[in-house]
Amino acid sequence: MHRLMRWLTGWRSATPPNENRWVMLDVETSGLDAKRDRLLAIAAIGLQVDWPRQTLHIDLGDSFEVVLQQDHASSHANILLHGIGEQEQRAGLAPAQALQAFRQFVGNSPLLAFHCAFDEAVIQRHMTVHQLAKLSNPWLDLDHLCAVTHEGVRARALDDWLLHFKIECAVRHQAAADTLAECELLQRIWPRIAAQCHQWQDVQNLASQHRWLPRSG
Repeated sequence: MHRLMRWLTGWRSATPPNENRWVMLDVETSGLDAKRDRLLAIAAIGLQVDWPRQTLHIDLGDSFEVVLQQDHASSHANILLHGIGEQEQRAGLAPAQALQAFRQFVGNSPLLAFHCAFDEAVIQRHMTVHQLAKLSNPWLDLDHLCAVTHEGVRARALDDWLLHFKIECAVRHQAAADTLAECELLQRIWPRIAAQCHQWQDVQNLASQHRWLPRSG
């Protein structure tokens, strides 16, 4: 029965991506090793895309945030970085339950994050650890979209792009605040995306062009 439920969960998430609702996300972890460090929290915000009108809207009412319960808290230095204290970590939602809730929230929406390879690796590894089917949603790196739409900007890190567009992040390295800042960053580059794209596949193709861009500075 357990295997059947895992198969059904994976089958439902294998449907075509929702072109009109994207999800921007950010994670907090116990360190920077995607293969070993623990997932502490996930935050996500829905984005509504109206292709006929070529608009993108941040839907703050369509948001998600969860702290995963930890058997032991992360290091003091790590807590100072993201602000998720020892008591909050121990009182979080059971990991499997938190991950299932996240799956239900994202549905079949495309997933976006800045340097998304890290977020994807951490989340998918924890899905496997907790005997859940991996997410089959498409992932897209916001950094790649920034690079291909603003080739002349010498920026690599998220802070570089936020500074370039004069976007203020309420609390850096706090998942919900970082996610909102990333949504605002996507809005700033959206006009150049909309000028070249008419569907989700076009956006993926555009982002893939980053491979041929020089990324100095």
